[in-house]
Amino acid sequence: MKNSLLYLTLLLLWIIVATIGTFFFMEERHFFWGCICGGLVLGGVVLLYSLFIRNTKKIAFLFDSIENDDYTFRFIGEGDQYDKLLNNSLNRIKRVLENTRNDIIEHEKYYEHILNNVETGIVIADSVGNIYQTNQAALKLLGLPVFTHVQQLKNVDKELINIFKQTQNGDKRQISFCNERGTITLSMRTSEVVIRQNRRLIIALNDINNELDERETESWIRLIRILTHEIMNAITPITSLSESLLTIHGEKNDNIYKGLEAIHTTGKGLISFVETYRELSRIPLPRQAVFEVQQFLTRMIRLSLPEMRTPIINLSIQPDDLLLYADENLISQVVLNLLKNALHASQNGEAILIKAYNNDEGQVMIEICDNGCGIPDEIVPHIFIPFFTTKESGSGIGLSIARQIMRLHGGTLSLIRNTTNFRTVFRLTFA
Repeated sequence: MKNSLLYLTLLLLWIIVATIGTFFFMEERHFFWGCICGGLVLGGVVLLYSLFIRNTKKIAFLFDSIENDDYTFRFIGEGDQYDKLLNNSLNRIKRVLENTRNDIIEHEKYYEHILNNVETGIVIADSVGNIYQTNQAALKLLGLPVFTHVQQLKNVDKELINIFKQTQNGDKRQISFCNERGTITLSMRTSEVVIRQNRRLIIALNDINNELDERETESWIRLIRILTHEIMNAITPITSLSESLLTIHGEKNDNIYKGLEAIHTTGKGLISFVETYRELSRIPLPRQAVFEVQQFLTRMIRLSLPEMRTPIINLSIQPDDLLLYADENLISQVVLNLLKNALHASQNGEAILIKAYNNDEGQVMIEICDNGCGIPDEIVPHIFIPFFTTKESGSGIGLSIARQIMRLHGGTLSLIRNTTNFRTVFRLTFA
């Protein structure tokens, strides 16, 4: 019957009339007809129940499909107006829930996109080490392709596993570890959120290498300015006075003249020494322009030829037309200094490789790689400190000036040791 309202009305009348007939015939002791009417009542109830079950199954099917995240179904609006009304209503419920789900998915993608474009690494974990979410910055900082459990940190640094497991709400600390990019120093902050009675830890990671390097460099520059100022103020009058006394004193062979001459020579040497270290605090601001890396590095190799004996310098540039936006004169100081160090370390004929390429973030990278004697572990923490040197004739400011020049360019100079193919790699990263 297509008209469900008429069908339901007739079915109810059927049940009511049959029920009255059952009571009437039973009262009159006409048991045969009473049983027939009772059977009619039972048949009507069964038909009514089947109608109820049919509509209930539709609703149950709707919720089962939604629970299984299946929105491909659709109720066909056939039958009379009331069947169509029920089917259309169920379809509307489906559309509302589907639109709500799509909105949630779009918002999740939106927030995930924002999360992946911030420089702060975000890790969401629980107290037993399961990782529920990370952004690209966190994966990059930790050097992991995927991060689903803290045990994966054993591939980075085993100590990190304990740090992540023991971190608590409100913790703030610095963590350091070494990977192929060198020594990484991160600040780590932990906060807590409760979702559906489940405790989650939100761990924020920030790379503070550049910040520490910048503060260290600024501190050294301030110290150098103060020291050179005070030394020059003290030495310049002594040198000038000794020079004047030398012109007045006529006896060049007596002890007084020789003493004055020693004072004057030492004073001039100290002035020259101080002027050398003033270079660290007087680096000009870069005048940046675009230039070809191929031609630049070829020229650097040619300028290093007088330093070369047996080592061979190989050049690898990808792509061939790689361009760099920087101060060519200042960067040449950096590259020449690093080449000089590599040549000095490779006196036994080991080959040197200069690589230039773009990393995944589009930054220009230049690496000077050698297989020379390497840098001892105890010396590594001090190589960028001004005045520190292991060479008898070294001034100890070459690497300091190089790092300062890279900092002025918004880039970094880092040491990478014991890579797969080379013992020592100095990497220049341009922002």
